[in-house]
Amino acid sequence: MAFIQFSKISLAFGDRDILKDVSVNLKTGTKAALTGANGAGKSTLIKIMAGLVEPDSGKRTAQSGARIAYLPQSGLTHRGRTLKEEADLAFDYGYKIQNQIEEIGEKLKQIPSENVSAQNALLEQHSALMETLENSGWYRRESLAESVLLGLGFSRDDFEKMTDAFSGGWQMRIALAKALMQQPDILLLDEPTNYLDIEARAWLEDFLQKYSGAFLLVSHDRYFLDVTINEVYELFNGELKCYPGNFSHYEKVRELELQTLIAAYKKQQEEIEHLQSFVDRFRYKATKAVQAQERQKQLDKIVRIEIPESLKKIHFKFLAAPHSGRLVLQLDSVTKSYDGKTDVLSNLDLTIENGERVVAVGKNGAGKSTLLRIISEQDKNFSGTMTLGTGVQIGYFSQDSAETICGAETVLQYIENSCPLELVPKARDMLGAFLFRGDDVFKSLDVLSGGEKSRISLLKLLLRPVNFLVLDEPTNHLDMHSKDVLLDALKDFGGTVIFVSHDHAFIQNLATRVIELSPGHCRNFVGDYEYYLGRIEDEKNGTVGHFSFGTDSKFAEKKSGKIPVSNSAANEGTKQKSAGAIKWEEEKRLASERRKIERQVEKLETQIAAKENEKKSLEEKLAEPEIYSNGEKAKEVQRKITALAEELESLNAEWESAAEMLG
Repeated sequence: MAFIQFSKISLAFGDRDILKDVSVNLKTGTKAALTGANGAGKSTLIKIMAGLVEPDSGKRTAQSGARIAYLPQSGLTHRGRTLKEEADLAFDYGYKIQNQIEEIGEKLKQIPSENVSAQNALLEQHSALMETLENSGWYRRESLAESVLLGLGFSRDDFEKMTDAFSGGWQMRIALAKALMQQPDILLLDEPTNYLDIEARAWLEDFLQKYSGAFLLVSHDRYFLDVTINEVYELFNGELKCYPGNFSHYEKVRELELQTLIAAYKKQQEEIEHLQSFVDRFRYKATKAVQAQERQKQLDKIVRIEIPESLKKIHFKFLAAPHSGRLVLQLDSVTKSYDGKTDVLSNLDLTIENGERVVAVGKNGAGKSTLLRIISEQDKNFSGTMTLGTGVQIGYFSQDSAETICGAETVLQYIENSCPLELVPKARDMLGAFLFRGDDVFKSLDVLSGGEKSRISLLKLLLRPVNFLVLDEPTNHLDMHSKDVLLDALKDFGGTVIFVSHDHAFIQNLATRVIELSPGHCRNFVGDYEYYLGRIEDEKNGTVGHFSFGTDSKFAEKKSGKIPVSNSAANEGTKQKSAGAIKWEEEKRLASERRKIERQVEKLETQIAAKENEKKSLEEKLAEPEIYSNGEKAKEVQRKITALAEELESLNAEWESAAEMLG
């Protein structure tokens, strides 16, 4: 059994203790998460375990020959090799063992035949090295490399590409792949899911569930942790404590445990406030100076209780969403191509209604970000039509939004200047929810990292009064607490949301509908994310057809976009439509009729709003002295009001009839 043990590890930066007598034992079978507030020292502890940082004191003990692989959060790049050649470097340990085996072979040739003891000693070493090489999986390295690379989202066409051609996120995927391929005794992974899409995360979840070695990882993805780990190490105020169970279980246990701490914290704060008040009042009064000094000494001796950031409950609410019609968005036959040859989106039809929370899912390159750019009117170079509903006001966020943030303003000044007046007093709390705590709020915009600018951009968007949020990866660069704050705010949001995210728990808790994109195709699942995953799994297992049809069902599903419904009919060359194809034709007809009615409803809503404004304006006129004092003028205005009332009654009746057909 391989192991690595740390006893009483301590490390300080200046006068701040990062680690205080930390002890941890990682052994074969350990599946652990490391958690703690931002800046608690998680990455530092992992670097010490990896042997990259020396602690001030403490002891590190590792089994002889135990292999450790470490993946940092970011910063790794690969150059000058093909992806396949780079992947092969993960098996360097095997080449080294092979060299040792060959050296032993050479030594055996040189030892006289009569020196049996020396021969036996070398043969034992040779046998042990051969066994180590066999057990390491080195002889299966090509199939392992292929499996890992494909699992993490690379294609076979990528294998011969130069690593220089891959972007930063894919560079980190290469680094993760190499760490996994090594199949080390102990894996140390610092936020391995940061650059992975949902499919790659699911593959990594399965890999870690089956992993026979030990691993310790840091992640802000609650679902990912729940399905991969069985114990949690919490780093808090420099001390490390272990909690058995998955992450959700840890949170429940920790919440109960910390109720006592919170009570003690509140009591201590009252005591500090009382003592400080006395000191401030009587410090300069001669008759009370001695007592004030005594109180100050008492204050100085108090060991301050600290509360983890995750327990400082910050609730963020959007400004009231402006009113909009029931129909928010209508896409008809939207097609988008970047090269004029391949359609990223093809004949896509999509309707979004007020109050929906729609998530777009699909593999990289399926067109998720493209769709959001079109909906947010950032990209107008497409064919087909896009219609926004009455009164719709869009708020758009993407990772590119951060590029516009610059200047000498501090973070706090920037947000205060962006805030509605009533939210200015809460600016510090809101910044805290988005990981700007303490002196971070006084950083100038020009010195912020890309991740920090992204968080600022997201917060600024949430301060605007909009009713349709279009969010492309809003949870990137957020920790769990910040995700929870954002999730709660979006749940309470009075408008409509369409979003892309790779965070399973975030999607599950927010989405009310799933649209699945693949190159040139779109499928619509009216249900939450678990329902969608269940449908996909059933389809893979052949236990359900691709289409269950009835848009009134809570979990109905239908094709969206002009794409073939049944490939089997075409494959067989039959001239008759399959039952599925006939069903699809009916679905298309019904969808077309529905769109016509929806457009009629929207037109009626616009007419009703205009007539109501006109009627209100006339009623206000009746209150003017020059009107109500003139009988003829008053009668004329009243006649117009009556006529408008009759028109409104007729329009409302039409609207109710059309709405009933939709319902």
